[in-house]
Amino acid sequence: MIRILIAEHLLLVRRGLLATLETEPGLCVVAEVGHADEVVGAALAGEADVAVVDLGLPGPPAAGLLAEQVPRCRVLILSAHPNPAQVREALAGPALGFMSLCVAPERLAEGVRQVAAGHRAIEAEVAVAALKCATNPLTRRELDVLRIAAGGARSAEIADELFLSVGTVRNHLSRIMCKTGARNRLDAVRIASDYGWL
Repeated sequence: MIRILIAEHLLLVRRGLLATLETEPGLCVVAEVGHADEVVGAALAGEADVAVVDLGLPGPPAAGLLAEQVPRCRVLILSAHPNPAQVREALAGPALGFMSLCVAPERLAEGVRQVAAGHRAIEAEVAVAALKCATNPLTRRELDVLRIAAGGARSAEIADELFLSVGTVRNHLSRIMCKTGARNRLDAVRIASDYGWL
């Protein structure tokens, strides 16, 4: 029997995960929590083999806490809207699995079984997106400009905040749009956000 801890801050989603995993043969949910501060205690008390953890769980990174304090409990990350950068970051850490909340229930159960056995469990579409994730072509200064532009600031406001001339800001924005293939600054913000550069 694989003992599972569910760590999800949204009660409705948490209960849905519980109902889904409890119906699968060989799986048993031993605890459910809504905050990262509760994962270690719940994993120890329930002797959890696998923690199914929401990427947006409030508190410190739950996967890291479990790796440090309950290393026998393996981690499968779930995300409602995974982006390539999140997947790469999560899998570079202690998590063995990463799936979207849109995954089929039977695939989630299979993922839990794979992680419990010490294998990687990554949803195919999520894995492909992570592999295609381009390296960030933007310089640190260009990212600074784009972050401020993302808040709706005009070139003059960006210039004031970064102590640059308006012409320099415009040059940065032009290079950003060229490097990202964006049509305008809003499109550049969207592209950089989708790739996890911002």
